[in-house]
Amino acid sequence: MTEPFTFSIRLNNDHRIEEYIALAQRAEAFGFDQFWISNDLFLRSAPVMLAAVAGATKRLGIGTAILNPYTMNPGEIAMMAATLDELSGNRFHLGLAAGAREFMKWVGIDYRTPLAAVRESVEAIRRLFGGEEGVDASTLHWTKEAYLRFRAPRVTPIYIGAMGPSMLRLSGEIGDGALPLLLPPEHYFTVRPLLEEGMKARDPALGPFDFACCIWVSLSSDSKAARRVLAEKIAYYGSALSPLILERLSLTREDFAIIQRAVVEERDMDKASSLVQERMLRIGIVGGPKEVIERLEPLVAAGARHLSFGPPLGPDPLEAVELLGREVLPYFRQRLERRS
Repeated sequence: MTEPFTFSIRLNNDHRIEEYIALAQRAEAFGFDQFWISNDLFLRSAPVMLAAVAGATKRLGIGTAILNPYTMNPGEIAMMAATLDELSGNRFHLGLAAGAREFMKWVGIDYRTPLAAVRESVEAIRRLFGGEEGVDASTLHWTKEAYLRFRAPRVTPIYIGAMGPSMLRLSGEIGDGALPLLLPPEHYFTVRPLLEEGMKARDPALGPFDFACCIWVSLSSDSKAARRVLAEKIAYYGSALSPLILERLSLTREDFAIIQRAVVEERDMDKASSLVQERMLRIGIVGGPKEVIERLEPLVAAGARHLSFGPPLGPDPLEAVELLGREVLPYFRQRLERRS
């Protein structure tokens, strides 16, 4: 039997709460399976918004994309995840990663041993979900008093956000799923072998592995407006992309230096967006459903089964969700049915 598709929506945490509720309800109505919200520093709190989304939907999976063990203690992450699972009826997915080094500098966090921090945090959080004590390891020094004082509804699935080779391998080894940024979408063909390499050391007891192909899209009939909002995302996050992604795009961190100054120091997003080059726009997909299908067709042909559509979605995210739901999702589902 052919493995079914999973479709998800991902959003940055820079919208108002009522917008997330409207987007989640529309995503659920159009057959999306999951709804992820990032938790980037100094924007709105993803767990709070996901609680609102859980109360406004019935079937849609919800998730953090992502939390990290530096700005939030893994003990608090486990508390939050188990509580959101309880609230949503086991619809919560915990997205966890080391976070972006550039953003950690803003709050003076010493970003050391990210691989060990994620590995040990995943182990500790799973132990807490299972009613066990935490761990005493190289990055976590917990005592026997480190355990949940309530019964977690289940061992919540943990998806690992990864961009570099070592973290991608770790995702395949210990994650229930992975949330790697495929920037550009063709980066899939670099990422998949690294995940598969990690899966060779995977404990069979973990069960199936969900590789969410996380792409950036900007859909609109107004091509200029679509380009603008994608350029804003690239301007804001470009300097935090991994060397592996930059190499794939034939870009360097220095290419984003002047853009980063316009964003952070000058606080001039108009200027920053205008500095985004055409080759940088290949990071995502600009256009309509036709362009999305064309760019993703090779990934699906190669075995991709979870397509995750990420920010900015478009100048009107509600319209973008509808365009994806009406044209892109049915296209790939019908393609899978024909194959089976």
